[in-house]
Amino acid sequence: MQTDEMADRILAGDRRALARAITLIESGRADHRAQATTLTDRLVREGRQALRIGLSGTPGVGKSTFIEAFGMMLTAQGLKVAVLAVDPSSARSGGSILGDKTRMERLSRDPNAFIRPSPSQAQMGGVARRSREAILLCEAAGYDVILIETVGVGQSETMVAGMADLFVLLLAPAGGDELQGVKRGIMEMADLILINKADGELKSTATRTCADYAGALRLLRKRAQDPEGYPRAMTVSAVEETGLQAAWDAMTVLADWRRAEGYFDRNRAEQARGWFEEEVREGLLAELRRPGPARDALARLGARVQAGETSATAAAQEMLALLGRR
Repeated sequence: MQTDEMADRILAGDRRALARAITLIESGRADHRAQATTLTDRLVREGRQALRIGLSGTPGVGKSTFIEAFGMMLTAQGLKVAVLAVDPSSARSGGSILGDKTRMERLSRDPNAFIRPSPSQAQMGGVARRSREAILLCEAAGYDVILIETVGVGQSETMVAGMADLFVLLLAPAGGDELQGVKRGIMEMADLILINKADGELKSTATRTCADYAGALRLLRKRAQDPEGYPRAMTVSAVEETGLQAAWDAMTVLADWRRAEGYFDRNRAEQARGWFEEEVREGLLAELRRPGPARDALARLGARVQAGETSATAAAQEMLALLGRR
């Protein structure tokens, strides 16, 4: 399929063309990368926007169950929902291990939903290498809400906050031990903390846990781009589908306030600049891997460091000096 035809079909909301385009941008082949660049450059000019929601959570918290219930609620309201689920990668094949699409059967059959599991491929930050481009494609295809699910809570999970408009942290009912286990960085980035599994015997525990997190949030953060009452903690039950509408209302209130105050567009612009700088860094690293003088110098200096003939810092400075003279 030619790039122009693919772009036209994506703009028309063709899910098959969207899936093929995401496969194209995830490819490492040079000709595919050239096509992907042409495609994204055209689509970004269309200026279509969706509400981007980053979602992370502790292992076993029920992220997939929540996303399915939440997504079904949104599509029932006439919204189009895209889910970009980042799975851990197989060390052997590089493919997704978990396969979120198989764990969201109802949502995957919804004509107003699109689910795309992508392998993390050892990318840090809990997101896939080309998550930003996938988001852009989904926006061009006319989706109203894009949920970006990360691999799971870790020290570098905050990267998803740099490509989302809102960052939601999903946690399970627990005591202080889990509060200690959640990294301070991700707590500081969260706009909304949702305590899932607030049902049955865990309902009262979830309420107490919610109060604990609400107190922690008040101590951790107060930013200019937070209106009164944010960040906040709330309880939900993905199984009983309770609290989902309240959570969605809280998200839209925050997004609308940020739009009105100018923070929304400012954050988007800063994220686009960060994307550009990351692409430059990745391009420089790729250049060092290509056969030629740069790779030869890298191998030579690396061998000297390994042999103890020079320090890593001195070798790095020499390598940068060589690149500056090219």
